[in-house]
Amino acid sequence: MQHSIGKVYLVGAGPGDPGLFTLKGKTLLEHADVVVYDALVSPQILAMVNPQAERINAGKRRGRHSLQQTDTTQLLIDKAHHHAVVVRLKGGDPFVFGRGGEEMQDLVNAGIAVEVVPGITSGIAAPAYAGIPLTHRAYSSSVTFVTGHESAGKYRPEVNWGAIAQGSETIVVYMGVHNLPYIVQQLQQGGLAAETPIALVRWGTCPQQQELLGTLSTIAQQVADTEFEAPAIAVIGNVVNLHRILAQCRPAI
Repeated sequence: MQHSIGKVYLVGAGPGDPGLFTLKGKTLLEHADVVVYDALVSPQILAMVNPQAERINAGKRRGRHSLQQTDTTQLLIDKAHHHAVVVRLKGGDPFVFGRGGEEMQDLVNAGIAVEVVPGITSGIAAPAYAGIPLTHRAYSSSVTFVTGHESAGKYRPEVNWGAIAQGSETIVVYMGVHNLPYIVQQLQQGGLAAETPIALVRWGTCPQQQELLGTLSTIAQQVADTEFEAPAIAVIGNVVNLHRILAQCRPAI
């Protein structure tokens, strides 16, 4: 008898706080046969995985790749040929700088049924836990999400930082700590004032969350002086000034 092919679920684990994980995601973890998870998935969420499920670490951190992207996709295809419920558990949201679209395309091309389960992305959650609203009627009516870490051989050579500087009142940069000196320089050349506020939020929504506040002209030196490291989200714009008022309302983590 021919074995039926299973289904792959691309599940967003959210930014870290297990209370922000979706009920749909939790249900899938409890019924999964295989869970292929990323480096930034919190231990509390991994604790929700079916005890009988096979767990595979496919995490990627700068300079330390457990599995290459093509290997990860092939692994999902192979597991779907032998198991009914395969969960690809990704930090944040699969479709926001999470390569979820790439993995979904490859799975569809391989004839594998696949479904995406969105998660709360760190670009929204980390500023919120730091008391920084991305929009505010007095400060910002537009938000741009951009990656600060671009892959080689992508669809275009570089982010147009000048256009972003002119086109949005709030800028949220993912994976930007390593390239921060270049990014703040480009934004200033694009027209943003040197005193434009910027906040870096490290380990957003986790108990070890940290914030570093400065301006475009000071933040790179502040990062060097404090040895501030990734993973962190950068928020740029006047909404950052609300941190001093709203940070006292930080959610319990």
